[in-house]
Amino acid sequence: MLSLWMVLAAVAILALSGAPAYLLASHSKAGQRISTILMLIGSVVGLLGIARKISGVETPSLQFEWQIPWGQFDVSIDSISVIFLAIVFVAPVLGSIYGLSYWKSSEHPENSRRLGLFFGLLAGSMAMVTIARDGVLFLIAWEAMAISAYFASTVEEDSAEVRRAGYVYLVATHVGTLCLFAMFALWRHSTGSFELSASASSFSITGEMAGAIFILTIIGFGFKAGLMPLHVWLPGAHANAPSHVSAVMSGVMLKMGIYGIVRMTSLLVRPEIWWGSSLLIVGAITGVAGIAFAIGQHDLKRLLAYSSIENIGIIAIGLGLALLGKSQNRPDWVVLGFGAALLHVWNHSLFKSLLFLSAGSIIHAGHTREIDKLGGLAKKMPRLAILFAIGSIAICALPPFNGFASEWLLYIGLFRTLSPDSGVEGLPVIASVSVALAMIGALAVACFVKLFGTVFLGTPRSEATLHAHEPPKSMLLPIALLGAGCAFIGIFPSIVSPALESAAGEWAPSSASKVSISEVAPLRWISIMGGSLICLAGAIALILKALPRASVAIEAGTWDCGYARPAPRMQYTGSSFGGSIVDLFAFILRPEAKKPSIEGAFAKPSSHKSSVPDTVLDKLVLPIFRMAGRYLPALRVMQQGKTQIYVLYILIILIVLLLLETMGA
Repeated sequence: MLSLWMVLAAVAILALSGAPAYLLASHSKAGQRISTILMLIGSVVGLLGIARKISGVETPSLQFEWQIPWGQFDVSIDSISVIFLAIVFVAPVLGSIYGLSYWKSSEHPENSRRLGLFFGLLAGSMAMVTIARDGVLFLIAWEAMAISAYFASTVEEDSAEVRRAGYVYLVATHVGTLCLFAMFALWRHSTGSFELSASASSFSITGEMAGAIFILTIIGFGFKAGLMPLHVWLPGAHANAPSHVSAVMSGVMLKMGIYGIVRMTSLLVRPEIWWGSSLLIVGAITGVAGIAFAIGQHDLKRLLAYSSIENIGIIAIGLGLALLGKSQNRPDWVVLGFGAALLHVWNHSLFKSLLFLSAGSIIHAGHTREIDKLGGLAKKMPRLAILFAIGSIAICALPPFNGFASEWLLYIGLFRTLSPDSGVEGLPVIASVSVALAMIGALAVACFVKLFGTVFLGTPRSEATLHAHEPPKSMLLPIALLGAGCAFIGIFPSIVSPALESAAGEWAPSSASKVSISEVAPLRWISIMGGSLICLAGAIALILKALPRASVAIEAGTWDCGYARPAPRMQYTGSSFGGSIVDLFAFILRPEAKKPSIEGAFAKPSSHKSSVPDTVLDKLVLPIFRMAGRYLPALRVMQQGKTQIYVLYILIILIVLLLLETMGA
């Protein structure tokens, strides 16, 4: 029970960490430092609590009645909660440390206290989501998380772009929450309570009711996770939020959507085969489309946001494989799919937080988010360039970093389903998903070669980057710690496999507990290969360092193409690098381009501009809302403001309902 009380204490400390700053002046550095110290204390207490849970054998829980008419205060920690609590207690505190220099209270006195308050509340509410075992308590924590993320991401409310992104996020997240209301209502109707436990009552859920709950689960939590086409809020919110808020939203908050899917599918004990197949398809579409959109972006943080959608797709593929194994009683599929999904939850929280924090440092130095205005930063910021390269290699699932381990498990699981003796229908679908996963990896490499090459290599493309310099230690340290985490899990994935196996055993106790990850995927070869690659890279570096250096008489610009006076504009841009891939996926991306018009002997100055808008948001959702705004005001005639008119409406509705009931009888 002590471990649960420690986690509850951590939740309270994190949630209230930003409050003390309001007792001091708005420009006071002490208030921001106190908030960071409290975040650190809360995270340490929480990590000690889950460490105590891992070392023990009990599943601590706490229940008591409250004054709310529905549900009860019911919290518990199990192996699934531990997976998600770990990232909640790591990424936000690193973001808070990063914010000491990135978002100084002395430079942002108008909003630094608000940011600290809701940043801490966001971390605390996410932790509460993972331990809530009552539907009403879950929704309260879920709404607190949604609202705190909104206020934390829109602190620069003077910007019209920030306000627009905030409105889209607020609408999307509450549409998802309405689906969750419906899902929990069906759960309450089927089980007789809001209790989220695999009790005997859950076996009474019929196949049709279970299917309806599953669909609402995917839609409701899919909005938060960013599954396509429910991702509409994500690119704008991540791009316009402060970078350490973007890191937490992408690295942790998206995983709360994944957690919701994991939790509810663990309670639905008899999944049908179409559940896993549909989630495999949704994951494949999300992954391929997400990374295709990422390649077409000119904004650094929007590119990273779409890349997060891609990684959510990979996690969804793993969960789809696990659901397929659960329905077919294949414990090896369950362990490989579920283990790959949860390991990728950890991995993505590490390398995507690293990349967003690095992006903040780049923006801090270059004063622009536009990729094609950057360049040559490797000479100005060599340490950050190395750390960004680590994150880029990890997100491309290349050894020796952590992204490779989780995707390797997923490949093994997908290949096992393709064996002739698998006995499962729909093998062409699974084979297509395997191809899609390979395509995602190839496109990810192209995307981050474009990003790293344009931002860090070549020569500066604008005056702002000429004066760039390494970020301060308080910004560089969190990035370095995240990079170390990427390397550690990449080389020693077997260390985290017991936690993954324990979570899989609780998710599917009837099958997953029979198989361990080491039996179906020998992880030691990843360690051997990763160690060998690091040793080889170290040996090459030592040899190159020992070789005599030739003196350079002159220094020429990169890609000067033989010109006597090369200019920065002669370099390849990120847009030109990814142009062919954007054209290949034009049927999804719908790119827009303004081409130069050259007419006559003395043509007027012209320019070329290309963009890749979000197809779902800009081509479908917003036009529907504009149309509604144009025609729905005609219905305002019904709002007379007179009580007798509204009583008449109620009477008419009652008559209609009585007629329908009579016709049904």
